[in-house]
Amino acid sequence: MKFGKVHSDDEPNLDLVPLIDVILCLIIFFVVTTTFDSRAVLRLQLPKADGVAAPDMAKPLTLLVSQDGRFFFEDREVLKRDLDTLKQTINDVAGTDRSRTVLLRADGRAPHQSVVTAYEALGQLGFTKVMIATAPPVPEADEKAGKR
Repeated sequence: MKFGKVHSDDEPNLDLVPLIDVILCLIIFFVVTTTFDSRAVLRLQLPKADGVAAPDMAKPLTLLVSQDGRFFFEDREVLKRDLDTLKQTINDVAGTDRSRTVLLRADGRAPHQSVVTAYEALGQLGFTKVMIATAPPVPEADEKAGKR
């Protein structure tokens, strides 16, 4: 009897190239199909007002106040609703540039105290150019047709 090395040509082999191709295709698919629209995060019902739209300017910083009084500054949610946390978040995102315009987008049904807190935080941090976003008034005929 001859005892020797046994050579097995049937060793399993894992090819990673097709797996990497599939993962890259999935990543590309999800990146292409994802929308990056910050306005889609919250559905705000802006208060109505007559007036002229502001002239085009550099992109302002955006502070959102939701219907239930939560704050969102740019793409960050303020976890607490107190003044100090809001000021800290604004300071972290905006940095030291206080000359930029801030657009306050408050829901028409938001608590008045939340809007006042937002103004107070911006004022204490030194922002002097604050605009409030409004929606144009809806004619009565269109408003009644929309409720049906």
